[in-house]
Parts: sequence; structure tokens; C-alpha cells
Amino acid sequence: MAAVDAGTVRRMTDTLFIERGLKSPGSTRFWGLLVLAAVIASAGVVGDSTATVIGAMIVAPLMTPILGSALALVLADRSQVVRCVLLTLAGAVTVIAIGMLLGWIAAPPDGFASNGQVTARISPRLIDLLAALATGTVGAFALVRADISDTLPGVAIAISLVPPLAVTGLLVTVGRYHDASEAALLFTTNVAAIVATGTVVFLVYGVRGAAQECGLPVAQFHGRTLAAVGVVVLLIAVPLTTGSISVARDRLLAADARPVAEHWAVSGKWQIASVEARNGVVVIGVLGLPPQPAPTALRTALDRAGMGDADLELHLVGGRTHWCPADGDTCTVRDSAAG
Repeated sequence: MAAVDAGTVRRMTDTLFIERGLKSPGSTRFWGLLVLAAVIASAGVVGDSTATVIGAMIVAPLMTPILGSALALVLADRSQVVRCVLLTLAGAVTVIAIGMLLGWIAAPPDGFASNGQVTARISPRLIDLLAALATGTVGAFALVRADISDTLPGVAIAISLVPPLAVTGLLVTVGRYHDASEAALLFTTNVAAIVATGTVVFLVYGVRGAAQECGLPVAQFHGRTLAAVGVVVLLIAVPLTTGSISVARDRLLAADARPVAEHWAVSGKWQIASVEARNGVVVIGVLGLPPQPAPTALRTALDRAGMGDADLELHLVGGRTHWCPADGDTCTVRDSAAG
């Protein structure tokens, strides 16, 4: 594997280190594209449009300061590390704020409960970290190898940065704070993966030596820096592992609940539209004409099938929602938007 030359390092620093000053070309480009990407992503999520969200991924410039953080760590340039981290944090807050603004304007009555773009970003799992590590490696590899730089648009699509932040802002406006934190965790996972893989790739390709050749300031690199990056990745892996286990449990719970729900619905000639589980809560959608089957009968059937510790949320045609708590024999009616 050939090390990078001085010209490549100079190109990398020019690309990743945004100039100081809000009126500088790099800053105006970064903030202009970021605001537009945030609007596109938020609008795409509200409209549940995958194509629009992908467009926001391509436009979003957040990967620049994130990979810049990795390069600054390798060069042991403390001032650039601080600047890149602050740019990343400020950019993230900006996207969340724009998401909140659009959420206040266009949040649907169901609080994004049926939105596929939201659902895809509120259950981060360990597999998301593995995918982010692989994608971050490709992104760093494309920077040190000019001959494969045309893969960067694919990297932008594969690693989700702006959409999870937009989802975070949108969910805050409808009071879904736990789900908002899960979307923020997905963003944090991707950031940590980019920094970790970028640091390793830049070290492997001898960026430090090439930087010294072209006169860039290079301080002493400590092994504890690499260890700290690894620790951050491991810490993020903990909630992702927990999330993976939770998702697996929910899938098993939904699979167990479906035949029980179908047997219950047959008595009233109703049809089960959907059966899923969310964080241990069985959520069932039912279609049919009055009279409706008794929700308490379904609650009892689930209890008998060994699911007495799972709450039940039953959505009936007409927008009515029945909430049947675990270890209870009564169900309450509430507005579906509150679920």
C-alpha cells in the first residue's frame, strides 16, 4: 500500500479544513448547503419521500468537518480538532432547529406514527454501527485515493447524517422525546464511525509523514488518542446492542401476538391490518364494520398466551384507539394522536 504524497495531503486539508470567518468561501458553502439540506431532509421526512431524503444526503456537507476531525486528530492539530468539532455540533443543532420549525408547521395529527422515514431512524442497532464503520472507511479511502473519489456521493447516501437530525427535531415538536433521542443516537453512531475509521485510514496511509514534507504543522501523536476514539465507539456500541436485543424481542412478540389477534378478530368478522411491537408494546391495527369485537377479550387472550407483561395498543377503523395496559382487565379509549 503506497503512502500518500504531500500534494494529496494538501488537497485533503484544503477540502476538510473550512476557512475561518463566516464570509469565507468555505464557510458560506458549508452553511448554505447545510441549511438547504436540512430543509430538504425535513420536508422529505414530513412527506415520507425517500427520494427527497436521499437528495438531502447528497447535498449535506456535514461529513466535511467530521472527517476533518479525524485528519486533525492524526496531525495532532488541537486548534483544528476543536474547530471541526464545534462546526459539527453547530451544524447538528442547526439541522435539529430547522426540523423543529418544519415540525411546528407541518406535523401530522398522528405525530409521525405511520411515517416510514421516521420509523427507519428511531431504532438504531449494532448492525448500523457496523455499516457506518464500513462506509466511513470508504469515505476516508476515497479522500486519500483521488482515483476513487467518485465514490463519495455513494458514501453520502450510505451514511445518514442530516436525516436523523431532521427526524430528531420533528419528533421533539410532537413530544416523542425517547424516539428523538434514538434518532440522535443514530447520528452520533455515524459520526463516531467516520472519525474512528478516518483516523485509522489516515494513519495507515502515512498522512503524518506527507504533512511534514509539505510544511504543515504536525505535533506528536499519542496512542491514547486512538484509544480514546476506540473507547467512544465501544461506548456507543452498548446502547446499540441493547437496541438490537430490543428489536429482536419486539419481532418475537409481534410474531406471537399475530395468531392470537387473528383468532380474536374472526369472531367479529374483522380483519387484522397490522401487528407490530414497539418497545414491548403490542400495536395492532384492525379493520371492519360495527359492531367491533371487545378489546378486553383480546387483552385476555394475550394474557392467556403468555403475553401478560406487554401493553396493548389497539387501533380501530374510524381513528379510535384502545389502550389495554399489562396485568389489567380494562381498556380505555383515547385519541389515536396521543399514542
